[in-house]
Amino acid sequence: MNSPTPEEVARRIRPALTKLYVMYFRLSEQSSLTGPQLSLMTRLQENGASRISHLAKMEGIRMPTASNALHQLEQRGMVDRIRDTTDRRGVLVTLTDLGATELKRVGEERTKYLAEMLSTLDDKHLAKADDLSELINTLAETYGTVANSEKTN
Repeated sequence: MNSPTPEEVARRIRPALTKLYVMYFRLSEQSSLTGPQLSLMTRLQENGASRISHLAKMEGIRMPTASNALHQLEQRGMVDRIRDTTDRRGVLVTLTDLGATELKRVGEERTKYLAEMLSTLDDKHLAKADDLSELINTLAETYGTVANSEKTN
């Protein structure tokens, strides 16, 4: 038997992914932060203080989009802009303690809701989902890296 093509696999799983995505976000709408804002905050948590241009590139978004989202976060006390000590003309964005606390709270809440969804599986299917977790994380990392490098080339 031939290996399936990416298109064949996508055709089989796309409807279910869409349905799960919608259900997951309906369950986890407990934060007033948007997905893109949370993603930017996660980048800051993972990478530390960063230039807006670097964050935009990593997120695969335009500079004005990143700048606007970060401005909204700054207004809420979730991030601060600080002077870049290596280049006095540059500005870095950093996650505040309030931002880190909110990011942790939202993350724990969303983990709870995803666990609730997964709890509907029997032990056999839960074990398969666990096996797939590494694959899903790898796809998220590799696709994000490839997609972002293609946008800049």
